[in-house]
Amino acid sequence: MNDEVKLIEKLIRIEALFSGAKTEGEKDAASNAMQRIRDRLEKIQKTDPPIEYKFTMTDMWSKKLFIALLRRYGIKPYRYYRQRHTTVMAHVSKQFVDEMLWPEFKELNKTLSSYLEDVTERVISRGIHSDNSDVEIKQKLIET
Repeated sequence: MNDEVKLIEKLIRIEALFSGAKTEGEKDAASNAMQRIRDRLEKIQKTDPPIEYKFTMTDMWSKKLFIALLRRYGIKPYRYYRQRHTTVMAHVSKQFVDEMLWPEFKELNKTLSSYLEDVTERVISRGIHSDNSDVEIKQKLIET
């Protein structure tokens, strides 16, 4: 099994964990998991109405992942004219952000970032140069 397939399986398991799946059959039923999360979101929004959130991502990979997660839950991401490309706006309830969306995003992003870092290091060391250590740190000379 290649690394990409393993990554996808791990992301699916993380999502199943956050959706509240209890049995192995539920974990495999992605559509059921999504429906449970959407139902939970709808229930939360009745007592905790959506507000406008501004999310600032550190890189484009995180932004793509976050947008996909929002869309998966039926939340429409947007940004205003002249906002940075790493900014994502959304109307969502605070409780959903705190209990579901942000914790799930952080876990998925950590997994994806680790995978991307491994791939980047492997490609650079095989294709460019095998020494992928960081730069040397030197003392700055003080002129007198």
